[in-house]
Amino acid sequence: EEEGVAVAESLDGQHSHIDYNLIPGVVYTWPEAASVGQTEEQLKEKGIAYKKGSFPFKASGRARASEETDGFVKVLADEKTDEILGVHMLGPRCADMIAEAVVAMEYKASAEDIARICHAHPTYTESLKEAALMATAQRALHM
Repeated sequence: EEEGVAVAESLDGQHSHIDYNLIPGVVYTWPEAASVGQTEEQLKEKGIAYKKGSFPFKASGRARASEETDGFVKVLADEKTDEILGVHMLGPRCADMIAEAVVAMEYKASAEDIARICHAHPTYTESLKEAALMATAQRALHM
């Protein structure tokens, strides 16, 4: 979709830009898989110091109520600036949930920024907040 928009803008004489680091990838399996940004392997290869936080769906009230507890959400953030560098998810509703991570990364949000956002409870999406809390200070609320 983004490339199609870029082509249309270019044909219209407009400046276009695509940040491929912000294009989410989704695999529609069960459980679903979704990711955006850098992986741990990529960060290590580039020598970028990072911190990570992970939150298992088995600790999510919503996932437990729905009996969909397989999987996790992982947040990778710059060790010094706390800027989110990557988000990786495996589990229920991940194809929908990755959008919040894309928006956060588009606007250079930190893990602390996500951790401070009020998420409805119980929801699957609060698992991203919990993973961000783990990345900031190993302090998830529901673990």
